[in-house]
Amino acid sequence: MSNVTSGAPSTALLTDKYELTMVQAAMESGTAERASVFEVFARRLPEGRRYGVVAGTGRVLEGLERFRFTDADLEYLRSDGAYSAQLLDWLADYKFSGDIFGYAEGEAYFPNSPILIVESTFAEACLLETFILSVLNHDSAVASAASRMSGAAGGRPLIEMGSRRTHEEAAVAAARSAVISGFGSTSNLEAGRRYGLDVVGTAAHSFTLLHDSEREAFEAQVKAFGPSTTLLVDTYDVEQGVRTAVDVAGPSLGAVRLDSGDLLDQARWVRALLDDLGNRDTRIVVTSDLDEYAIAALRAAPVDAYGVGTSLVTGSGAPTAGMVYKLVSRADSQGVPVSVAKASKDKVSVGGRKYALRRLNEDGVATAEVIGIGEPPASDSNDRVLLKQFMSAGKLAPGFVGASAVVDAAAHHEAVMAELPASVTKLQRGEPAIPTEFENS
Repeated sequence: MSNVTSGAPSTALLTDKYELTMVQAAMESGTAERASVFEVFARRLPEGRRYGVVAGTGRVLEGLERFRFTDADLEYLRSDGAYSAQLLDWLADYKFSGDIFGYAEGEAYFPNSPILIVESTFAEACLLETFILSVLNHDSAVASAASRMSGAAGGRPLIEMGSRRTHEEAAVAAARSAVISGFGSTSNLEAGRRYGLDVVGTAAHSFTLLHDSEREAFEAQVKAFGPSTTLLVDTYDVEQGVRTAVDVAGPSLGAVRLDSGDLLDQARWVRALLDDLGNRDTRIVVTSDLDEYAIAALRAAPVDAYGVGTSLVTGSGAPTAGMVYKLVSRADSQGVPVSVAKASKDKVSVGGRKYALRRLNEDGVATAEVIGIGEPPASDSNDRVLLKQFMSAGKLAPGFVGASAVVDAAAHHEAVMAELPASVTKLQRGEPAIPTEFENS
């Protein structure tokens, strides 16, 4: 019988049927318990992108703790009529008992980087394919877009505010991924509760339209939250909105938000107007369907912060990271490890359990992603080992889940970006910032 904690939803059915059919067939052939190694990697980056960012590993690990088949799950599978009693009995006792290694969240990745390595029996590891890929493909796509936006912002604060443009749970995951890649806050309350993120938010146009005048709306907001609040000034006329905001809140007005029009031109004259009115410390926050290119264009404007929604939560044109989950090694009938790989046209994989290094030059700048089979060779260079162990014999290592893991991942991402060559920040289409080199393959 399953022992999933009451109230914590099982993740076991967040999968595809073919994983169960493979396990059942492997039981028939006697291969289900063969020691196996699966690897998550992307054959290529989204077209024109120079790097990707790993995110979602912490959510995968959280989900594996709940990857147990409940009585209700088993009853549903039993009603299908396609599954054997042997398989259903095995699923009832399922709990992942293998090892998991991978790139730390916030790490950059490149074509064929072994982002996650799962070592267990074929049956145990096979079941995890869909769940792992659904999390990593979504979260890494958002984190990769967020990193490009963060680079384009040049150190100016970024606010994640895309909850209304995606699935409700995807919104929480997107907020987490954005903060890993340089965003400072989110509008999503559940993301704040679940992962300890800073949550911000003021008012929408509907709040202004609710009142008989813009002034009354501003007075109500300032009375509720103090003059340091952010007032949305473009419901009617922007110039009059700014003047009214300053008149109501005074020199302590925290910020004005611009959400429409030519933001570059508007920010310039709004800054001049605020200064003329004595509000030199009042910040300007811009929103309105921003992406990394719009953010880069606005670097020439006196903008203090950006709020980003739709483009961020949809990966800014690359809604999936294109990662795959492939068997790269398995034991033969005598228990001897055998490297295996696909040879399909345009879908070739490299067999064998991998190691991964970031090759650095004497200045500490990355020059290559080095991947090999087995253990990395002894070296006098300052190559950085990329794979960390997340789980051992089914037990989670400390430090990779929860709020503290997000803080650590954000710090790691900042360090990684400083290590990569300067070309990584270019938004123009280009090849990966560093090449992927194979050793001992």
